[in-house]
Amino acid sequence: MVEKIAIIELNENALKLTIYKVEGAKNSIVLTQSQPFALGKEIEVAELLSPQTKNDILNILKVYRKMIEAYGVSKIIAVSSNILVKARNYRGFIDEIYNNTAINLIIMNDEDQIKYLFNSVVNSIDSPKGVFIYVGNYNSYVVKYNRRAILSSVVLPFGSYNSVDEQGDLDASLKNIKKKINFKDIVGDSEDEINYVGAGNAFLSLGKIHKKIARYPLDIDNNYVVTKEGLDATYNFIKGLELDKIRKIKGVSYDDADKIAGGLVAIKAIYEALNAQEVCITDANIRNGVFFQNVVLNCQERFSDLLTNSLENYYEFNKTEFSVNDLVYNMAIILFKQLKVMHKLPRYYVKPLRIASFMFDSGKSINSEDYIKHGFNKILYSGINGVSHRELLLAGFICTCQDLDEFSLNEWIKYKDILTEEDLDAVRKLGVIVKLAVALNASHKPIVQDIVCDILGESIIMKTVVEGDASYEILEGMKVAQDYRKVYKKSLQII
Repeated sequence: MVEKIAIIELNENALKLTIYKVEGAKNSIVLTQSQPFALGKEIEVAELLSPQTKNDILNILKVYRKMIEAYGVSKIIAVSSNILVKARNYRGFIDEIYNNTAINLIIMNDEDQIKYLFNSVVNSIDSPKGVFIYVGNYNSYVVKYNRRAILSSVVLPFGSYNSVDEQGDLDASLKNIKKKINFKDIVGDSEDEINYVGAGNAFLSLGKIHKKIARYPLDIDNNYVVTKEGLDATYNFIKGLELDKIRKIKGVSYDDADKIAGGLVAIKAIYEALNAQEVCITDANIRNGVFFQNVVLNCQERFSDLLTNSLENYYEFNKTEFSVNDLVYNMAIILFKQLKVMHKLPRYYVKPLRIASFMFDSGKSINSEDYIKHGFNKILYSGINGVSHRELLLAGFICTCQDLDEFSLNEWIKYKDILTEEDLDAVRKLGVIVKLAVALNASHKPIVQDIVCDILGESIIMKTVVEGDASYEILEGMKVAQDYRKVYKKSLQII
């Protein structure tokens, strides 16, 4: 049964509403709203919420309440960052919110925020063991974890808004806040290599700016890796810019511009204290962590890995009564195993194949007839988790290579710094496998259950294991024979 759940988040910068459509543990965002409020700055200065601010927040919450009712939401979860407790009149304000909107606003402490961030991190990026760093507006968290369990954590008294001194001297500020850091109890001395993950708007801004500097061809935030050298280059670039010029950087929001320098100071201090050589940036946030903790963890469903869950989540809200994505996926994996002697590809390519075969027709949401052409961008920008940018690109090109004539070498060259020469051969071979898997499910029924391949000289014979009449599947499968010969250099026979 599909239900709607709303998350309301009040933090130092904004009041946000997100409405999720939920089916078991599967979910899709159907509405996001955000209204900026300089709540943190006001409370830091006056230790009070002004009547105007309270009134403005209440008015927005009343509008959100009407939206929630219009969408048929069955559950509301409302949280606030702990900046609110610094306002001497916060208790009365919480009561006022409840009396006017029936919304029960829960204030999170540092432990809550760390827990929610951790839940979001481990469900957005495939890093089962490591240290995640979150740089907030007024404090930061460094958390060591292993296999979905937090081992230790530390709260640092600086963030994007309070890392830079009044003179605006970034280097002096960096030197000062490094004195406040001691990570020996968190990281320890015995580990040679640690995976570092960066979360929060400061890291997202770092990634966006570094991508501009490096001329990175993908506009994807999650799973973007920034090395120590990349951080230094970004830090030095921003250090030489006035605020107005920072605001003009494409991809950086106007509201975030004034805290980018402070965020980079905080990140650089933590990088250097940890001696981190690179950090993988995640788009994980508290909102998603709140949702996961309160909704997904309460379901009986469990998933084995991030990629599987991500693909199934995509399928849940995009399938139709005629969808055969799961059948094509299973057949593609069978063909990959059976044709191993032919394609000679390592297991690295299994993940891209899984994505491409499961999302072989994803472009239909743009154009139902010319869907192969549009599948590339759908795969890249559908928020698939658990894979690297290279693996996503490979999946997109595999999807494109269902029609070899659609493959463009000029398009491939755009990503030459991410992909390899071996990848070029692989996507063509795997594209043919996906095309064949689609053909062998032409009746939209699981008639072909298995495939057994025999290689005879210059030919390969595919013997179908069937339940029912597979003549149409074989007919459609043989239409792939020309592409098969072009890529695999052997003739194809299906029986």
